[in-house]
Amino acid sequence: MFGVPRSIIILNKINKFIKKDSNRNKYKVIVAPPFTLIETFAKKFKKSSIEIGAQNCFYKDGFASDTAAISSYMIKKVNAKYVIIGHSDNRAEGDDNKILKAKLNHALKNNLKVIFCIGENSKDKIKRKTYQILSNQLSSVLERKMPQNNIIIAYEPIWSIGTGNVPSNIELEKITKKIKEITKKIFNKQKQSYVLYGGSVDGKNIKKINNISSIDGFLIGGASKTSKKFIDIIKNYYR
Repeated sequence: MFGVPRSIIILNKINKFIKKDSNRNKYKVIVAPPFTLIETFAKKFKKSSIEIGAQNCFYKDGFASDTAAISSYMIKKVNAKYVIIGHSDNRAEGDDNKILKAKLNHALKNNLKVIFCIGENSKDKIKRKTYQILSNQLSSVLERKMPQNNIIIAYEPIWSIGTGNVPSNIELEKITKKIKEITKKIFNKQKQSYVLYGGSVDGKNIKKINNISSIDGFLIGGASKTSKKFIDIIKNYYR
C-alpha cells in the first residue's frame, strides 16, 4: 500500500537509469503500483523498458455487484500487462486455493501474465514442511492446460518478508530447484518455469544471491519505494 501520483518520480529515475545501463538487455523491470496509479503509469511508460502490473485482482471477471472489487478484465483495460496473485498478504486475508485458481484463470483469459506467489510461514519452516506446503500451493492452483509461458512463480517465504532475514544460498537453491521440478511435472513440459525470490531483498544481500542460477529474478517490496534502493539492487546484482 504505497504510492500517489507524484510517486511517478521514482519510476522516472529508474527508467532514466535503465536507458543508460549497459546491462539493460539482461533484465526486465515490472512495477505493480496500487490500482489508483495503473492507468497513469501504463500510459507514461508505454514505450519504455518498464512494464506495469497490478498487485491483485478479484476472483470474478468482467463486471459484478461486488463493490470496490477490481476484475482482471478491468485491469487489462487500463493497459496493465501483469498481475500478482497469491501474495502472502492476500492469502492471510482469506484467499484460498479455490479463489486463487479462479483469479489465475480469469487473469490468463484476459491475456495478463501472472506472478504467482507461494511461500511457507515460520511454523511450517520449523516443522520442515516447506516442500510440502509449496507443492500443495502449486498443485492445487496450477493446471496442465494453463499457458506456462504466462505464469511466473515467486517464492516469498512469509517469515522473511520485512524481517531482514533471508534464506541461505543453499536453501534458496534447493527450494527454487524443487519449485521448477514441481511445475515441470504439473505442466508436463521440458521447459522450466521462471522462479523469482521475494523476501527482504535489498542492495546489500543481493550480492550474495547473484550466484544462484535457479533464481530468475526478484519480487521486491520495501526497496522499491525509493529509486536509489531499487537501482542499487540492479547495480549490485550485475556487478
